[in-house]
Amino acid sequence: MLRQLKRWRTALLVLVAAMTVVLTNCGAPPATDNASSPTGSPAAAGDQTALVFGLGGQPANLEPGNIEDGNSIYAQQQIYNRLIDNAPGSTDLVPSLATEWTASEDGRTWTFKLREGVQFHDGTDFNAEAVKYNVERWWDPNHPEGYRNAGRTYTVWQSLFGGYKGDEASALSAVNVVDDYTVEFVFNEPFAAFPAAISSGYFGIASPTAIQEAGTDYGISGSVAVGTGPYVLQEWISGDRIVLQKNPNYWEQGLPKEEQLVFRFISEPAARVAELRSGSIDFTIDLAPDQLNELKSDTNLATVYRPSFNVGYLGLNTSYEPLSKVEVRQAIAKAINRPEIVQAFWGELGKVDSHFIPESLADFRAKDLGDYEYNPEQAKQMLADAGYPNGFDLELWYMPVSRPYFPTPKPIAEAFAADLSAIGIRVKLNTKDWAAYLDDRNKEPGYQAFMLGWTGDYGDPDNFYYAHFGPGATRDIGSWQDSKVFQLLNDARKVGDEAERIPLYAEVDKILFEQALRIPIVHSQPLNAARSNINGWEPSPLGSESFEQVEKT
Repeated sequence: MLRQLKRWRTALLVLVAAMTVVLTNCGAPPATDNASSPTGSPAAAGDQTALVFGLGGQPANLEPGNIEDGNSIYAQQQIYNRLIDNAPGSTDLVPSLATEWTASEDGRTWTFKLREGVQFHDGTDFNAEAVKYNVERWWDPNHPEGYRNAGRTYTVWQSLFGGYKGDEASALSAVNVVDDYTVEFVFNEPFAAFPAAISSGYFGIASPTAIQEAGTDYGISGSVAVGTGPYVLQEWISGDRIVLQKNPNYWEQGLPKEEQLVFRFISEPAARVAELRSGSIDFTIDLAPDQLNELKSDTNLATVYRPSFNVGYLGLNTSYEPLSKVEVRQAIAKAINRPEIVQAFWGELGKVDSHFIPESLADFRAKDLGDYEYNPEQAKQMLADAGYPNGFDLELWYMPVSRPYFPTPKPIAEAFAADLSAIGIRVKLNTKDWAAYLDDRNKEPGYQAFMLGWTGDYGDPDNFYYAHFGPGATRDIGSWQDSKVFQLLNDARKVGDEAERIPLYAEVDKILFEQALRIPIVHSQPLNAARSNINGWEPSPLGSESFEQVEKT
């Protein structure tokens, strides 16, 4: 086993050395093609008229409700508003396009009062009909402008709300326009967490007129994305950047603070730090933990921490025959030296335990869960007892982009592979384009094993559990279904009293620990950084935030 550990530790040292080379050779801003800059000058190379943000990869698209990835949410946060927002740096709910919301006595109907006098970027009015239009596109598989025949899936709606219109598992029963600025949501059962769920970054409200005019091109590179948010989409140069312009008619007076916002797509954390140091970008996210000391040593930079509210996990597809046996999945959990890996790749910025929900939701965890104790000899025996004395072949997919929970995916995947080889599991590592990576894991036959993670969308255990283990949320882990888990999650949604919800989620925690379907690897403290002249940036624990208050001086 020591030889295996040395192999992935060596991989980490090689990565660090590569980062050092990149940084040593990046003392000046990289060459910029002025012709590709919409301003005619290199806005992405320190132009003082633009706020430049280093994003960890290109968004999948700019269409609300049709995304799952953080890169897309980050860009959409600037273009769209949601009905409900979160207070800066917090999970607390605050008004946005909705000014107030109330539940009926039976908890099955939520009524939202909407903000008046708001317009979309195209000059059309925001109102209750616009809200109904957006929600029904996400929810109704037969909506004429949902464009499902063009590949739209709105997967996240099913993950958070059980199913689509007509599905038995659908939480939503109807969305009704009461008057121009009042809309109500009717549910089949009480849904105490609905305001928090609809506040998720996925659910920006888009212009119905813009969607109708753009058709199946809406939200893709080269087309339009029209919301009510602080910034207006000016240009999306595929593979390079998104350029946004200040919304002169924004309903929040005095905002945004800057005239132009540029999103640069820079996949490698080392490259993002290099460009930050050179002044080519102003602020960035999802840096590698081993870059912390370097950031602290540069007086021109400020280290910025995001409150930890995530999980990075290894997903196992039960439709792949060896992984259909719970003993095999448990053996994998015991074979991976999670404490060593977290120490090596995250250091002080990572915590390891066997709970799927993060420590900030500890009240809802099982108190006597224990851990997947690292024990390769026992894991090897468990494989033999399950009928695999000589191990088996396994394809493990790793993400092509850095995320807060997996800042350096490939070396981490290599560490997993080294540990699994010690018990006879022969691992082949694969990856692909980020958008395809997300989509294809839900297509038959899916991935045998894959790395992914989750940054909470709202401050409730419902968001972590229902989106990964609820009805409609388990396609990427194959044929696994558990009616008891479904019932516990649905029961917890109906209850408004926290004390009554705690034992329900604790029982879910125990079941999922035994099942070892999405093996928790880390709860990370995401590392961000900014130039020292950047003010007003307060990262959200939910993984993304509006930049309307951010300015550079």
